[in-house]
Amino acid sequence: MGLSIGAHVDRDDPIGEGRARSADLVQFFLGDPQGWKAPVVPDLGDTSGLDLYVHAPYVVNVASSNNKIRIPSRKILANHAEAAAGIGAKGLIVHGGHVTKGEDLSVGIENWVKTFERMPCPLPVLIENTAGGDHALARRFDALARLWDAVGGYDGVGFCLDTCHAHAGGEDLLDVVDRAKAITGRIDLVHCNDSRDAFDSGADRHANLGSGQIDPDLLVAVVAAAGAPVVCETPGGVEGQTADISYLRSHLPS
Repeated sequence: MGLSIGAHVDRDDPIGEGRARSADLVQFFLGDPQGWKAPVVPDLGDTSGLDLYVHAPYVVNVASSNNKIRIPSRKILANHAEAAAGIGAKGLIVHGGHVTKGEDLSVGIENWVKTFERMPCPLPVLIENTAGGDHALARRFDALARLWDAVGGYDGVGFCLDTCHAHAGGEDLLDVVDRAKAITGRIDLVHCNDSRDAFDSGADRHANLGSGQIDPDLLVAVVAAAGAPVVCETPGGVEGQTADISYLRSHLPS
């Protein structure tokens, strides 16, 4: 059995969308990715043959020192974790967040610690590396190492490696898996995305495999080395994502 490979799909009918792509897994939101509303759990029906992953809203930033962002971020992260666990999801993916200009990263790291001190993880919460920002906790791997030293020991905390984010964030993909595992000890999920923009651009713009700035052979090598389930968060709907899934299946070592 090879790696489980799937795609990020629309939340209205994630199971149907997954089957249309011949996917092994689907990732989706449980609400508006740019909003603060409570998660809405869809009627999924028969999920047999499909693993489920949920992505937390993009607005979540538990690292923030701004009470109006940090406090609702903690609440909505906990709500989404409970809802995701309730549908049997394998993990909840959340971005590492950032601090405000002029603040040391230690402020954000301490806020992450307080989050996991107060929030039991009913399923794996997978912190994802991000593409942009000079004050991000999970863009540069030296910052990620500081974060992981503080939170990596909590039950349920895992890591999601995004290839576009690493490339755009200035982290070389040639040895990214080894370096990530040296920090986190694990890779629980891979977001396999090409990048529209150049190395270290800081731009989070995904592209279909082979149509962006990353050598597709390198993307395959990263996926193979990571050995974790794979989500293609690429454009093009059913056609574009089916092609990306097929490309990985046909190029990964059997």
